[in-house]
Amino acid sequence: MSTKIVIGAQWGDEGKGKIIDILAQESEVVVRSSGGNNAGHTVEADGVEYKLHLVPSGILNPQTLCIIGTGVVVDPKALLEELEMFESRGINTDNLKIDYRAHIIMPYHTVLDGLMEAARGKGDIGTTKKGIGPCYMDKTERIGIRFCDLIDEEEFISRTKANVEIKNKIITKIYGGEPLCADEIIKEYLGYAQRLKKYAADTTVLLYNAIKEGKKVLFEGAQGTLLDIDLGTYPFVTSSHPITGGVCVGTGIGPTMIDECIGVMKAYTTRVGKGPFPTELFDEVGDRIREVGHEYGATTGRPRRCGWFDAVISKFGVRTSGLTTIALNKLDTLAGIPVLKICVAYKKGDEIITEFPASLKELAKCEPVYEELPGWNEDISGIRKYEELPLNVRKYVERVEQLCGAKVGMIGVGPGRHQNILR
Repeated sequence: MSTKIVIGAQWGDEGKGKIIDILAQESEVVVRSSGGNNAGHTVEADGVEYKLHLVPSGILNPQTLCIIGTGVVVDPKALLEELEMFESRGINTDNLKIDYRAHIIMPYHTVLDGLMEAARGKGDIGTTKKGIGPCYMDKTERIGIRFCDLIDEEEFISRTKANVEIKNKIITKIYGGEPLCADEIIKEYLGYAQRLKKYAADTTVLLYNAIKEGKKVLFEGAQGTLLDIDLGTYPFVTSSHPITGGVCVGTGIGPTMIDECIGVMKAYTTRVGKGPFPTELFDEVGDRIREVGHEYGATTGRPRRCGWFDAVISKFGVRTSGLTTIALNKLDTLAGIPVLKICVAYKKGDEIITEFPASLKELAKCEPVYEELPGWNEDISGIRKYEELPLNVRKYVERVEQLCGAKVGMIGVGPGRHQNILR
C-alpha cells in the first residue's frame, strides 16, 4: 500500500494546498474527507494561481482520480462555479467523483448560519456563514439531504418540502427572518442535480479497490487540528474532524489502510477569525509576517492573525494525529527578522504548562514562554537542498523537530510547486 494523509497541524491555512499539489503529482487518487467550501487551498502551477474550495487539488493532474468523500458537505452551486473555473482554463474535470452519502448544503443552511451568527452578537464565533455548521447539524439530527437524495427527484422534493417547513418556523419565529420558498429551492437544486449527477459514485468502493490494487492514494485535509470539533479550541472551531482520524470516518476506509500521516505547519502561526491565539503579535513584526507571507484568507479574503511558532499546539497536532512527518511551510517569510521566537511552553501563574489545555478559560490565563533563536537575512527561495540552507535556518528547523517530536521531511521556501526541499 502507498496511502498518505495530509492535514493541517495548526489552525488551518498552513499551505496544505501546495504540499498536496506536490504529492498529487505522483498520486493516482486524491481524496477530500471533511469540511465544505469554507476551506480554501491556494495552489500555484506553471505560473497560474488556483483557489480551490471543494475540488481536491489532484484535479490539476488529468490522470488522477479525485474524490469528494462521505464526510464533506457540498454546496452544489459553489461546486459548479469551481468546476466552471477549471473548465474555462482548459482543465478537464471528468476525473471527479462525489460520494452518494455526502450531505448537501441547502439555502436554509446559509440563511440560518448568518442569522445565528448575528444573534450571538459580541459572542459570535467567526463563522464563514456558508452554511457548514447548520448542514452538519442536520446531518447529526438525521434530517439532512445527501447527494443520493439530490439526484433522486422524488426523494429530493419530499425531503426539501418537509425541511423548509421546519426551517421557516425557526427562521421567522426565532430569528425574525424572511421565509424561504420550497418550490423555488426545488427548481434551482434539481437543475444542479442534472449537471452534477454524472459525478455520483460509491467512492468507498473505489477507494477500497484502489488501495487493494496498490495504487498511490492521497487523503487531502481541510482546515486544521486546532479547529477540530472535539479537539480544537471549542467553540471557535469548525463542524467536522480535520485530524487524521477524521479521514477514515469521512472516506469509509479503515485506519489499517493508512501508511503515512503528514502534518503541515507554517514556520510561524496564523489563524483566521475569533478565538484564542497565545503567540499572536500586535506589532510591526506581526504586520511584516502578514504582508511578506501574503496572509489573507483564500476563502474570505480576511487578514490572518499572525504570531510566533507555537510548539505547544504543534506538538498537540503531532500527538493527536499520530503524525509521522512534518511539512514546514513558508520558512522564507521569516528572512530579515533579526531574532526569532518559538513558544516552548505556557506559563499560568507560577505553573509551566507544556500540553495544550482543553479549557479556554484556563488558556486565557496562560502566557507564552519563548525561546529565542538567531534569524537570517539570506534569500532561501532558490535553495533546493537542505545542506545548502544557512546554518541559522537549519538550526530553526531542527529545533522545531525536537520540540514537536516528529521529523521535518518537507520544507517550503516559496509559493511555487518547485520551491520545496525534501529531506
